[in-house]
Amino acid sequence: MRNELSTTQKEYKQCIVLREDLKLSKGKAAVQAAHASILSYERAPVRDRRNWKNQGQKKVALRVQSLSELYEVRDDAERLGLPCAIVEDAGLTEIPPGTVTALGIGPGRADEIDKVTKDLDLF
Repeated sequence: MRNELSTTQKEYKQCIVLREDLKLSKGKAAVQAAHASILSYERAPVRDRRNWKNQGQKKVALRVQSLSELYEVRDDAERLGLPCAIVEDAGLTEIPPGTVTALGIGPGRADEIDKVTKDLDLF
């Protein structure tokens, strides 16, 4: 059950950014999103992880059109000091080994993550 946020408490979330140009199946996209979520979660400060969990673990799936756009988003996140992680596929099913598929950002403060992701479309 989600607790209501006080006016002074910050909202936390995690964003998963997937490459639309790869035309992944729904199942493959879901798996890549899961990898991105876990990898970036592991890079987040414990305090942010705890706050995010306590607020219901909000996740937002977003899309980019290309590998270069994904790297731009990653670079922006890193410049702000946000925890993030790139996912490279093992190549066992739909795409070649080493294909970069997704980016996880956060968990972290929503207002900080929004600085990087506000212009991206939902997946």
